[in-house]
Amino acid sequence: MSTKQTLRLLVAVIVLAATIASASGIFLEAGSGPYQYTSIRGQEITISGKGLYQHMSANDAIQGIAQDYLTLFLAVPLLLIFGFRNKSSLKQKIFLAGLTAYFLVTYFFYLCMGMYNECFLLYVIIAGSSFFGFIMQIQDLQKTNTNTWFGLERPAFAGWFLIANAILIGLMWLSMVIPPIMDGSLYPASLEHYTTLIVQGLDLAILLPVSMISGVLFLKRKSSGYLWTPVYLVFLSFLMLALMAKIIGMGIKGVNIVPAVYIISVITLLALAGAWICFRRIKTKG
Repeated sequence: MSTKQTLRLLVAVIVLAATIASASGIFLEAGSGPYQYTSIRGQEITISGKGLYQHMSANDAIQGIAQDYLTLFLAVPLLLIFGFRNKSSLKQKIFLAGLTAYFLVTYFFYLCMGMYNECFLLYVIIAGSSFFGFIMQIQDLQKTNTNTWFGLERPAFAGWFLIANAILIGLMWLSMVIPPIMDGSLYPASLEHYTTLIVQGLDLAILLPVSMISGVLFLKRKSSGYLWTPVYLVFLSFLMLALMAKIIGMGIKGVNIVPAVYIISVITLLALAGAWICFRRIKTKG
């Protein structure tokens, strides 16, 4: 089986599994409804009590369903469109790699943070397939001469934005983690009944350093920066759109989303702008 055929097979698996998983999150309604639960740390948590995410906190269940809408009605169709093209341009390959990274990170989070449910094996399949698909896509992009992608028109904004994104989000997560450590209480309120802060931990350990390093290398005109910056910006755009969906979903349910809705909106627009500017400046067609 050729590399192209293997990638198509992986994309087909991701599309099928993600369609079932996201539709399950949206449409399954089993359960008696919300109830109060006292965590092992003595914190009173409102549990969703309904649907695929019935064992998660009410707020996290809302967010999971909101992201499922974005995955099912935007990310999956785009993966279908770009994953089965007979011949793809460089820009299309970059877009597909960033989109595949969205599925990888999203379902890795679901796998690690989501309370065990009927879709566990689907999460395993999506995370595994998107991981190998993403690696193959990056290897394919590395075969091109990345130094020629932008010529002399490298958009500095994209690099500076990725650096600022890493710093600002990193400070936001640290402001959640450090104060409880300093005052001796140790556990942030947002920990709820979960075992650890998966999103914050993986952001601080992997995703934000990648954002920072990609931005720095891009500004320094390094070939690896030219490769990773546009891919990361596509990935980040989808991730921020998902976060916007979560914020909107919480707002619809009556949760106070100010000032988060304004902050997230700005970052989302900047991520989309950075990706758009990068794609406009890419010169190589192959």
